[in-house]
Amino acid sequence: MMMMNNPKSEQRRFVISSVFFILFLCAVASINELRFGNFLKFRSCNSISDSSSSSSSVTSLPLNSTSDDMRILIGIMTVPDQYHRRHFLRMIYGTQSPAGAKIDVKFVFCNLTKEEQQILVALEIMRYDDIIILNCTENMNNGKTYTYFSSLLDIMNSTAAPPYHYVMKADDDIFLRLDKLVESLKPLPREDLYYGYVIPCGSMDPFYRYMSGMGFLVSWDIVEWIKVSEITRNHLQGPEDRVFGDWLRRGRRGMNRHGVKWAMYNFPDRPTVCTHELWPETIGVHLLKNQEKWVKTLKYFNFTQNLKPSKLYHIP
Repeated sequence: MMMMNNPKSEQRRFVISSVFFILFLCAVASINELRFGNFLKFRSCNSISDSSSSSSSVTSLPLNSTSDDMRILIGIMTVPDQYHRRHFLRMIYGTQSPAGAKIDVKFVFCNLTKEEQQILVALEIMRYDDIIILNCTENMNNGKTYTYFSSLLDIMNSTAAPPYHYVMKADDDIFLRLDKLVESLKPLPREDLYYGYVIPCGSMDPFYRYMSGMGFLVSWDIVEWIKVSEITRNHLQGPEDRVFGDWLRRGRRGMNRHGVKWAMYNFPDRPTVCTHELWPETIGVHLLKNQEKWVKTLKYFNFTQNLKPSKLYHIP
């Protein structure tokens, strides 16, 4: 006698089988999700690692600079009221970018004495940050140059040792070609150096007297010596370039001397032993006392040759 299957029993088995099948699918899905998540985390970690590795290889130095670049401070002696001259010189030196050197050009004068100076000079500093105000009374031959050099160690707050390889004092009526200046300094020592245009004009011997105040340069170790020396502190009166030469002679400093005749000279206004015609190897032209002389000098050296073409202007 054949037995009939119980419909309820069959239904119960189907439900149980379906539940187990659904549970199985959920388990498989959970395992795959876990593996996929770990895979994503793994890829993410690799990406971070690759990114970190890539970023750590990027140098922080500019492409056209190296840690061995020459560092020069040029202090241009002027007076507070010479606003227009400073703005003009900012264009002259701000448009020069000599390779292989970092050059800071600062305008140097003594304490402010007028209310308008306090406002206008403060605006310049806020905009350009290129002014050094010394704690002195404005003068030419009564210690201003000493105050400039002797104050630099206290003024400069740099981790570099030294902050500059060379420090220059320059007049505000000299045109310096910075690329030629750097080129002339490259083979020279960075210690005990005294560099400039030898006085008297007819001499080519850098040890004969001293370097002209139009623009002379010394190495940083001499700047350090000027601050602490009794020789410098006790001899301030007289023409500043001659006094500076006296310091070095008495202190037996600046024994590495380098004269740059005839690469530095006075503007050829009239023939003298101190000047000659403009020529391509020029480092500095002095006595540019008016706009006409500046224009003639800049034109000779084709100073605006890097002007980029633009539809905004048309200059022949």
